[in-house]
Amino acid sequence: MTRFNGCIDLHNGQVKQIIGGSLKDDAPEGLCTNFVSSESPKFYAELYKKHNVTRCHVIKLGPNNDDAAKEALQTWPGGLQVGGGITSENAVYWLDLGASKVIVTSYLFPGGHFDKARLEEISKRVGKDRLVVDVSCRKKNNKWIVAMNKWQTMTDVEVNKETLDMLSEYCSEFLVHAADVEGLCNGIDEELVKKLGEWVKIPTTYAGGGRTIDDLALVDSLSNGKVDLTFGSALDIFGGSGVTFTSCVEWNEMHQ
Repeated sequence: MTRFNGCIDLHNGQVKQIIGGSLKDDAPEGLCTNFVSSESPKFYAELYKKHNVTRCHVIKLGPNNDDAAKEALQTWPGGLQVGGGITSENAVYWLDLGASKVIVTSYLFPGGHFDKARLEEISKRVGKDRLVVDVSCRKKNNKWIVAMNKWQTMTDVEVNKETLDMLSEYCSEFLVHAADVEGLCNGIDEELVKKLGEWVKIPTTYAGGGRTIDDLALVDSLSNGKVDLTFGSALDIFGGSGVTFTSCVEWNEMHQ
């Protein structure tokens, strides 16, 4: 059954909601931000902990976010996943700080090319059960291509059944941001969600475009309950008006 999973997106040490495609290192002035929170990462971690919203992810979007991420992890030790700049060298460090799992993307794609040896190395170091592979993607020529480096760089890997089967041998979970619709609140990528429901064998969280509480039922239907959903900019705790956090918690409680 599809669940609501939470997120804490960090940019320059603050909790923000960003339109995914606008996050570019070479043109920082083009950043489009839907919401900058006056609340601390601790506030959101406490909220998720209080309402038992498990499998939440903390994503560090660029530099100057380590302290903010640590604050969230210390608030709910063992309750939050962390991603952003994770490598085989620092993964254990973040687990020791209290992350339930580490989320990896860019490290697996040096120069934009998939390096299976790196996947094997980090999986062996932290354990398959504590590794999440982020296969966030953008659409190109009617295919979903893994996008790394804050979704700026297209890799040489297509998101499909073969890819996900291979990756699932080394990790226990997937995180999938549909970067082209991330932050727009214009609806989920229904085709991608349906395909993920056909392809995935392990727990998977989809993010991107969610706008109303009905999207939880939609994702459940499209994916046959195999894919979970997170809301960002549409959620009231992130300044949105489309979805209330309370209704998401109620959904989870009703669909245990």
